[in-house]
Amino acid sequence: MNNPIDRRSFLKQTGAAGVGLSLGLLAASARAGTVNPAKKIGPNDKITAAVIGCNGRGMAHIECLTAIPDVEVTHICDVDTRAVTKGIQGVTKKQSSTPQGTGDFRKVLADPSVDVVTIATPDHWHTPMAILALAAGKHVYVEKPCSQNPYEGELLVKAVDKYQRVLQMGAQRRSFPNLRAVIEELHNGLIGKTYFARAWYTNNRLSIGHGKPAPVPEWLDYELWQGPAPRRAFIDNLIHYNWHWRWQYGTGEALNNGTHEVDVARWALGVTWPTRVSSNGGRYQFQDDWETPDTQTISWDFPEGKTMSWEGRSCNNFPVEKLDRGVLIYGTDGTALLDGNSYTIYDSKHKIIKQTTYQTTADPTNTVSASGIELDRMHVANFLDSVRTGTPPNCPATEGHNSVAILHLGNISWRVGRELHCDTTNGHILDDHDAMKLWRRQYEPGWEPKV
Repeated sequence: MNNPIDRRSFLKQTGAAGVGLSLGLLAASARAGTVNPAKKIGPNDKITAAVIGCNGRGMAHIECLTAIPDVEVTHICDVDTRAVTKGIQGVTKKQSSTPQGTGDFRKVLADPSVDVVTIATPDHWHTPMAILALAAGKHVYVEKPCSQNPYEGELLVKAVDKYQRVLQMGAQRRSFPNLRAVIEELHNGLIGKTYFARAWYTNNRLSIGHGKPAPVPEWLDYELWQGPAPRRAFIDNLIHYNWHWRWQYGTGEALNNGTHEVDVARWALGVTWPTRVSSNGGRYQFQDDWETPDTQTISWDFPEGKTMSWEGRSCNNFPVEKLDRGVLIYGTDGTALLDGNSYTIYDSKHKIIKQTTYQTTADPTNTVSASGIELDRMHVANFLDSVRTGTPPNCPATEGHNSVAILHLGNISWRVGRELHCDTTNGHILDDHDAMKLWRRQYEPGWEPKV
């Protein structure tokens, strides 16, 4: 079995400045066309895959990839040496060959034998890493949200167009067969004209407390973990999950879980960019280091004469319609209740006229797979089919960016404390300079994503 690379030795050899420099050099060489181009993959060719990030969703990626024919996981990468070992062990239980282990994703991107990479890192790495992977000739499966801010989503769309590689965002519901079928029926008038979508997510998360300065654990490359984010001292309650609730790295519950249902709602209504966005809520349950709202509502109006709302409750999991999470689509002739790969259709008198259920062992609070591996696998398989055939994936960068960016707009509205008015061609905020400042983030010098 290959051992993970000793990242501390690597940093001593290159120096902290060299890490940022080498990231810039990798991007520059990719833009100059000197990085290995992607090979053409035929319908019957084996696909080699690298999984980057193995402390949560990456383990689901391993479960999916190793169960799909003619796919070999050849590389496991994580800045946590323990996660590299865990990932390698997960692969070797499913396939006969042993993948290489590394703590530095740049080594993966520099290897011409790798066809695709899957990214399950913290949010602040999703776009910068995906852009570098695309530039290095790799096809990319990146977890939601595909960006940490709207500016990054725009860069990602440009990168896919420039490098002509396949990119799929992990909005798995786009590949659920029952959901795909019923949304097509909704588009064809199943409940008349659709005009309002209500989405929600509930959980019962505990307090994260107050972090204290602490030595960086020997198993963690904290410099590379921070990557594009401006540097901050290590604290003991940040890694591996609580970064979600800090604006420096995460995007709050709205994009951690809201992405799934809001993407479905937008897809079902057939809308793109809103005319206005507003958000209310706060951190109510606990007083701790949690910066994003634990209770939040976001509302969007669209030029098509349609409206959407999302309700997120991170610390009170009382269900809506007996569901922890879901989507209601309201139309002129009825209502559709969408629950993952299941749905119930009501007529205007609330009578059930159509219903499909799907049994799964999914747990909505499970960070590895809230949908169930069997459904996740459909989305990964669709990505690989796109790599083989050149057909568009079910959730390309354009769709992923649109759904993610409108949630970013909700967070921006909450942060500035007022309603936003938007350009309906690209989502940009109109006549609000302070709000538009949050369209992008500040980056650590030398680590800025570029296309």
